[in-house]
Amino acid sequence: MSTNRENENGRPPDPAVVTDTTAGRVVLDAGGRAPMLAEARAAFVEALDQGWADPRRVHAEGRRARMLLDGAREAIATIVGARTEDVDLAPSHTAALHGAVRSVLRGRRRTGADVVVGAVERAAVLNAADFSGNRITVPVDPTGRVEVAEFVEAVRRPGVALAALQHANGEVGTLQPVDVVHDAARAAGVPLVMDAGASLGHVPVGDAWDVLAGDAGDWGGPSGIGLLVTRSGVRRSPDWPDDEDRWFPGGVSVPAALAAAVALQVAVGARDDRTRRELVDHMRARIAAQVPDVDVVGDPVDRLPHVLTFSCLYVEGEALLGALDARGFAVGSGSACTSSALEPSHVLAAMGALTHGNIRVALPRGTRPADVDRFLDELPSVVATVREAWGVGAL
Repeated sequence: MSTNRENENGRPPDPAVVTDTTAGRVVLDAGGRAPMLAEARAAFVEALDQGWADPRRVHAEGRRARMLLDGAREAIATIVGARTEDVDLAPSHTAALHGAVRSVLRGRRRTGADVVVGAVERAAVLNAADFSGNRITVPVDPTGRVEVAEFVEAVRRPGVALAALQHANGEVGTLQPVDVVHDAARAAGVPLVMDAGASLGHVPVGDAWDVLAGDAGDWGGPSGIGLLVTRSGVRRSPDWPDDEDRWFPGGVSVPAALAAAVALQVAVGARDDRTRRELVDHMRARIAAQVPDVDVVGDPVDRLPHVLTFSCLYVEGEALLGALDARGFAVGSGSACTSSALEPSHVLAAMGALTHGNIRVALPRGTRPADVDRFLDELPSVVATVREAWGVGAL
């Protein structure tokens, strides 16, 4: 809801005349921050009353909060195929990834300090590898899939203590060959950290991992909850000050943890719904056919069901984002640009794809076909208008 700042008398606006600026808008940007599922919202509100206390306290209220927190961990463990004691909840997905790389590397420091990663991993993984060890980066093919033979060769090198490979790329949707890589890593005695931040709740993630990270905000839970699951036998050692919560000092919000678990249960239960996959197939075909000089990137088949990125020649992604936003469409950019850090996407650069003029769509659950068609109907004219404004309409 908008809050018109003041009326002509200098007073706050009358609530009765506050206008709703979200009416008619279409949200097509759910990557990492999806709208919270209704069931998760209800669980969160209920837990505000039942789980407000510190779960480390021994009084009845603390014990009740602890029961809710343990129940959330147990539910998540059941879904990912792990023991409850193997599940840790972090204050963010980034914190989970940082903690995984740093603690496993420290736990295996006698083996070496080399970390093998794919070129399109999240910046959190790449930065943690650079901070804590020596990064060995494996290239990807034009679809964004890691070159599996090179990855397998890399994990066999002496001094490799850790490997990290995402389950799927959240920017272009391409699924990664985690099964083959995990087999090779296991044979070499190297644990594999699998980032399932873009996959968990959307597609089955399997068991080809030793450490798994996830993001509740991506599967329809609350933001501010990350997931880290560590298989028995993987040696981890924290490199931060001691705390009662060994892995993520300070713990997490109990209501948020419960809502995250409920959201994951709901999301997994709806995975077989092919609506979003069919909508993305429809979008890929229409965009390629109707928008001149466009490149639809990522694997068209072996991909996440809800993610699509395309690149438009001759324009900047930020200009397209603004123009689409003005038309009522919330989309993302395949670029990692922000207003303060104009950096091109390392994912698209690694793929050899165009790093400017990018739009990323991540369909929320419940996206209506009519809204997708409205977006597709208006997209060609938006691109043409932006190109005209940039003086490249005749190219």
